[in-house]
Amino acid sequence: MISTLLRVLGPDYARPVRRTIALMTTTAVAEGLSYALLVPVLTALLGSDPGGAWPWLATFGAAVAAYAALRYRADRSGFTTASILLHGTYRRLGDHLARLPVGWFHGARVGEVSVLASSGVLQVLSVIAHLLAPFVTACVTPLTIVAVMLAVNWRLGLAALAAAPVVVAIQVWTGRSMAAHDAERAERAHEASGRVIEYLQAQPVLRAGGRTGERFGLLDDSLREIQRVSRRTVLSALPGAVALTLVVQVVFTVLLVLSAYLALGGGTGAAEVLAVLVLAARCADPLLSLSDMGGKLRGARSELVRLETLLSTEPLPEPRHPVRPGRHDLELDSVTFRHGDHPVLDGVSLSVREGQRLAVVGPSGAGKSTVLQLLARFYDVDAGAVRVGGVDVRAVDPEVLMARIAIVFQEVYLFDGTIEENVRLGRPDAGGTEVRAAAAAARLDEVVARLPDGWATNVGEGGARLSGGERQRVAIARALLKDAPIVLLDEVTSALDPANEAAVHEGVERLLAGRTVVLVAHRLRTVHRADHIAFLADGRIVEQGSHEELLRRGGRYAEFWHLSTATASGQPPVSSGRSSAGSPRRDRSR
Repeated sequence: MISTLLRVLGPDYARPVRRTIALMTTTAVAEGLSYALLVPVLTALLGSDPGGAWPWLATFGAAVAAYAALRYRADRSGFTTASILLHGTYRRLGDHLARLPVGWFHGARVGEVSVLASSGVLQVLSVIAHLLAPFVTACVTPLTIVAVMLAVNWRLGLAALAAAPVVVAIQVWTGRSMAAHDAERAERAHEASGRVIEYLQAQPVLRAGGRTGERFGLLDDSLREIQRVSRRTVLSALPGAVALTLVVQVVFTVLLVLSAYLALGGGTGAAEVLAVLVLAARCADPLLSLSDMGGKLRGARSELVRLETLLSTEPLPEPRHPVRPGRHDLELDSVTFRHGDHPVLDGVSLSVREGQRLAVVGPSGAGKSTVLQLLARFYDVDAGAVRVGGVDVRAVDPEVLMARIAIVFQEVYLFDGTIEENVRLGRPDAGGTEVRAAAAAARLDEVVARLPDGWATNVGEGGARLSGGERQRVAIARALLKDAPIVLLDEVTSALDPANEAAVHEGVERLLAGRTVVLVAHRLRTVHRADHIAFLADGRIVEQGSHEELLRRGGRYAEFWHLSTATASGQPPVSSGRSSAGSPRRDRSR
């Protein structure tokens, strides 16, 4: 398990771990050797001159003091090393998650990563802080005591040593028999965590449906599964625990009988027998603790395997010799992209010149938002190429690429902090004047002015304390502050009230001025200012051109335009065979 952890974290963390293990092993040996001093102490106390025990008692006290000092250093080293590894694990995990494709983060993984990053990592690192020292003690101290027993009386020592392979066999057998149950329990726990998150997120729907008093069936089923698997896991662990206890008790009984036989036969003195029995008793406690520690170690190992699997997930490849684009024009060249087996884009070719605007429109599920995600390299294409300034995005350093792009999505996520902190994410080193200017351009200053705490207002997790329009203004101010030459915009006004929509539109216009823009539009009245419009359907571009050209053609775009304007004005859509532009409608299958 330690080797797996070091493989996950890398060789830089090997030295403190090995030093800690060496210190813990030395401490365990010192504990066993200190017990060896009980032999001369008891021999002197039960002999003809009890006063001769004083020097041995003093030596025993000094040995115990030395052991206590070593134990303190070993425990402290365990905690220190665990904290170092914890920092390294979170740093490695955070860096790796930031490099994974966005598509990797589907709903089921939210609960899995949440559990792994919290209790999972802590469970793994608790091995170093809390379990490693007791485990080393349980393994090394009894062996040291057995070595002392062999030196005192080889027959009694051999009888005690005979238990070692039996104990190892029991532990191995228990671990193998419990592996499947431990894996199933961990899987059910992660599933239940996902159901808890789902239950919390579903509260608005449940309450709107008047089901607040009902239990959430999926969550209840998950919790029942955990209860069932946990019960089965406990029951399957009982044979190993009982067998280990039985072996320890049988060996102690054998030693007791053998000691009595040797003492009565006159071959061994009573003091020697008593000392051996005391040493044997000291072996029992750490050996019996192996059963409980084995379960905790298996649980930690299971989480470590999950962590290793996560960290071995391939991120998007980075270029060995990155190229820095000299321009800011954009191009999709015969791009094909799939989500698993589901085709999203099929042979899509688009381009937008530097400083111009491209609007991508079409029905839901056509792949419009995917176009933005591919331009930002949230995914890599399956075929074709995405280029920025004539350079394939796969040949551009990810940080360089993202520095040139500002993205505003329809669903805005704000971090739990102040409004100013969320705006500064666009450019953390920006001055206060620049932040205020960006806020004014996005009309965020109006929101700040009416809040009691102003810029220090905490937005809550995800921005829950702000309305949708207010969150959009924060996102636009953030993008304005970043001042990137390329803007990717997913329609940000589709769910806003008229007042917020007007304010957001004004901020968007200021954001887009003079930049290369790709705009995904759900409301077609927002795209007539675009230099070029592409209509996307079923992952293909069915027509493209300027707003006026597409209306004159009377195709899919014209149909969508008239339907959109009729809906916005409250009029029923035109159902004649001709578009209101005067051109006959074309076959929708094109």
